[in-house]
Amino acid sequence: MPKPEYFIGLMSGTSMDGIDAVLVDFSAEKPILIASHTETIPTHLLKGLQRLCRPDTDEVNRLGRLDRSTGQLFAKAVNNLLTKTTVTADEIIAIGSHGQTVRHMPNLDIGFTLQIGDPNTIAIETNIDVIADFRRKDIALGGQGAPLVPAFHQQVFAKQGHKRVILNIGGIANITYLPGNHDQVLGFDTGPGNTLIDAYIQQALGQPFDRDGAWADSGTSQPDLLKQLLSHSYFSQAYPKSTGREMFNQAWLQQQLADYSDLDQQDIQSTLLDLTCHSIANDINKLSPTGELFVCGGGVFNKALMQRLAILVPGYTVDSTSALGVDAKWVEGMAFAWLAMRYHHDLPANLPAVTGASRPAVLGGHFKAR
Repeated sequence: MPKPEYFIGLMSGTSMDGIDAVLVDFSAEKPILIASHTETIPTHLLKGLQRLCRPDTDEVNRLGRLDRSTGQLFAKAVNNLLTKTTVTADEIIAIGSHGQTVRHMPNLDIGFTLQIGDPNTIAIETNIDVIADFRRKDIALGGQGAPLVPAFHQQVFAKQGHKRVILNIGGIANITYLPGNHDQVLGFDTGPGNTLIDAYIQQALGQPFDRDGAWADSGTSQPDLLKQLLSHSYFSQAYPKSTGREMFNQAWLQQQLADYSDLDQQDIQSTLLDLTCHSIANDINKLSPTGELFVCGGGVFNKALMQRLAILVPGYTVDSTSALGVDAKWVEGMAFAWLAMRYHHDLPANLPAVTGASRPAVLGGHFKAR
């Protein structure tokens, strides 16, 4: 039996619905998920992060405090994860931490992306080395810095002779196209995933998310509003491309709804769900009219979303990545454990065809516990 090659992946996505921690063994041909854990983000920290994500916020002191506080919470997620296993901190080669994105602006004259969750704090409080800051090298090389998961998708899900799309639906949705031959792997953010439907039900009903899409399903989508929402310039942009809350947020949504004040709230929610589904399906169908679609991320648990999406991609079989042996809830966390493993072995981890970087590169920085 080969010696286990343990890495931990940490991920907190645009939805800010918790910090996912996964323990992965990379000693076999396919990565093995050993354990998983979700750390709830406390209300005070969540509100601070949400304030920090607003484009009009410029409080450096808050940024510094939240960077450390988020780092402490990431460390807590790791320590609690390990209590679920017999694996000790000394056996972990490294933690791969994505951090919490609070600004993603890759298309400025001097593009940048900013993730907080101080990796030094994580290293000290877990006594495990941390690999972090994965996105900024890619941006320095002229890329978008996102999405980074397609390289992991290629490694784990590609199969010769099978055209596959891996769809991750977090706050923002991204797709990876695996052509099943020697053609280039492609990937990019399609636009909103859960971010607008979550934001609207929070505003309207005070609920964190629309369970199973039931509220959306109780309404009727409005074609004129959907057409207007889909006219956003992002959807017609060529890839490589990536996006976030900076573009698709409540302020933008309020502008779009200004002429639709007479609509019932559930009709708006239904239309927003259709925006997610149509924007995803339009891009998938452009890549290939037929294939296999495997979904991961929080959106896979939204029954209405999955049903509507399947109708819009009639040439595809639709399932979750769990059907391929990788639990749909933990794919992104595993991807960042994989990125840490790539760093450890001095291997490139970005796909220039996906991000637009000028070359492949080893991503991340090493933050030692000792």
